[in-house]
Amino acid sequence: MTPEQVLAIPPRVLTQAQRESYFRDGYILVERAIGDEWLAKLRAATEELVERSRQVAKPDKVFDLEPGHRPDAPRLRRVSNPAEQHPVFWDYVTRSPLPDIVADLVGPDVKFHHSKLNFKWARGGEEVKWHYDISFWPHTNYSPLTVGTYIYDCGPDNGPLMVMPKSHEIEPMLSQFDASGKWTGCLSDTDVAKLDLSKAVTLTGPAGSLTLHNCRTLHASPKNESDTGRPLLLYTLTSADAFPYTVNPIRPRHDQQMVRGHRAPWAHHDPRPCLIPPDWSGGYTSIFALQQEEQAATTM
Repeated sequence: MTPEQVLAIPPRVLTQAQRESYFRDGYILVERAIGDEWLAKLRAATEELVERSRQVAKPDKVFDLEPGHRPDAPRLRRVSNPAEQHPVFWDYVTRSPLPDIVADLVGPDVKFHHSKLNFKWARGGEEVKWHYDISFWPHTNYSPLTVGTYIYDCGPDNGPLMVMPKSHEIEPMLSQFDASGKWTGCLSDTDVAKLDLSKAVTLTGPAGSLTLHNCRTLHASPKNESDTGRPLLLYTLTSADAFPYTVNPIRPRHDQQMVRGHRAPWAHHDPRPCLIPPDWSGGYTSIFALQQEEQAATTM
């Protein structure tokens, strides 16, 4: 669906002004969108996964670990496919207000692409450099968005998500390959230097807040300099008429499953081109390993 078609449908949760802001700027922040009951479930499920990680000595297909991770002092960077690792995370994306909010931005028919649970551990949780999401998993159109849930309060020292307003309109899209043709999963320093970083917006918010950014919106996050960790639960959802045409690097069991509405009989093709990522059929190292230039041997 086009933005004009989406905006013509009465919203379920968001205001019309919020929807217009999303399409204009490429993101919105919705504070306290998720209630305490869901937050309690998400926190408990997250703690269960952290406990499981204590038995893991090196990164694997589920747990991406910081180099200093130890059983007595876990330091996670990511849980891949949390919707498959604990039933609460699939319940959340199908039964909470979240998919209705997404429907206000992509249309009434909403499709699941993948989930991940990113961590920034206290005192040093790693930065994520400026990048686009869509270059990891191109689709026939640019409806895909990523919605993040702050499970706990997230302040400016917790490594919050940062977005570059209106960057979803940059043409042509910037590359996430370096000068030698190696995939880095982020913009080059040269391209970052061309951005007016003074316009970047930091998305802080209380627990239960949602960050929603378009797949073409440039975003990043700094290190966590605080004494508290920052888990960020992320789902990528799309309109029903958006279809991937490369391998899904995260390979979730629920890929392409409808969470609202009905399947689309036709694909919508956006005429704007999209950068193609490497061939992920042999596996995918995490964005953290890519951007930190680690020689990770495991696949995620």
